[in-house]
This record gives sequence, C-alpha cells and structure tokens, in this order.
Amino acid sequence: MSSLPSSLPPTLPSSSTTTKPDTFTFPLIHSFPPFYTLQRTLLTLHSQLTKWSILIQRYHAHHHLYRLHLPTALASPLFHNTTIHKRLSLPSLVQIIEYMSIPEKDGGGGQRAEWIHTGGKTGEKTEAWIWWRRPEEWAELIAAWVEDTGQKGIVLTFYELVNGEAVKGEEWVGMEEHVLARCLAGLVKRGKAQVFGEEGEKGVKFF
Repeated sequence: MSSLPSSLPPTLPSSSTTTKPDTFTFPLIHSFPPFYTLQRTLLTLHSQLTKWSILIQRYHAHHHLYRLHLPTALASPLFHNTTIHKRLSLPSLVQIIEYMSIPEKDGGGGQRAEWIHTGGKTGEKTEAWIWWRRPEEWAELIAAWVEDTGQKGIVLTFYELVNGEAVKGEEWVGMEEHVLARCLAGLVKRGKAQVFGEEGEKGVKFF
C-alpha cells in the first residue's frame, strides 16, 4: 500500500470518542461551540478556516470521499455535532470551501477544493471536489504504482485502476472516473500518459 506524502494536512488534536458507526475520530475543536460560527477578526477567521480545511480533508480521506454536496453534507456528523447541538450554516460552509479553493500564495487553503459547475443557476455553489490529494499528487501516486508493478506501456482500463483486484488497499480505490480523468490530465499534457476511449469505457497507457 502506498504511504502518505507530507502534502496531506496535519492531524488536529483528537478527542477519545468516535461517532458510531463512523470510525472517524473527530478533533477536540469539533466539540467547541464557537467553531461553528465563523469569526470576524481576520487572524481568528484564518485560523478557523484552516482548521475546517484540515478537518474536511481528513474526513474525506478517511472515508475515501471526493465530492461534497454542501446542502446534503450539512446534516452529516462532519458539520452537525448533535452532542452539543451545533451545526455549520450553508453560507459558512460556502466560505470555507471558497477558502480551500484559493491558492496558498493568494491567502487561501492551497486549492484543496474545486467548485463543480452543475449547470444550475449562474454562480450557484452547491457542490465541490475535495482534493485531500491534489490532482497532480494523485497522478504521481498512480504513475508510481504503475511503474512499481511493471505496467508501463500496457493499456489499463479506468475500471482496473480504481476497482481492480490489483489496486485493493490503494488509496484511490473507488475513485470516480471523472476524478481519475482530471488527475491523469496533467500526465497526458506532459506526454507521460495517453487516454483512450469514451466515457464509461476509458483506458490509459503510461509511458
């Protein structure tokens, strides 16, 4: 199984309890009521947004989730702590994801989220990709696995890469085809891979 790179977010201090049947251990700050109200002081707000970003990434990495539908997610244990009766608001979650989508050099969260354009109302922000590994990080990880397993120059179907027996235990198991294609795009652009076929029947060859 591939090891985690240093690019993954650090772990926040954790409590000793978990949410059953969920095995994810929430950090102590998840039980701190003010955490659910975004603050106005810029320094405090930045710290709060950073902590939310780390938590969202860790939660998605733990559950192998890549897509976040904001209105639906608000009812999940990630954003709704029933023990202390606190829930994050939709505008606050939009602000957090917006922060995550901005490059670090521009004061953002390092492009750890990307808005998905669903074709709804113009400017509507209801769904996003959560990049607990950025697309280029996934691409390098998968390319390294292909090289380690001696499969360069062989056409592999997208299905094999995300659901095949050979990748069991790897972090990208179950990855959506659209996410895989997005991750491989950088390798294709650099001439390190070639993608074949139509949606649902795609394959890729690594060079």
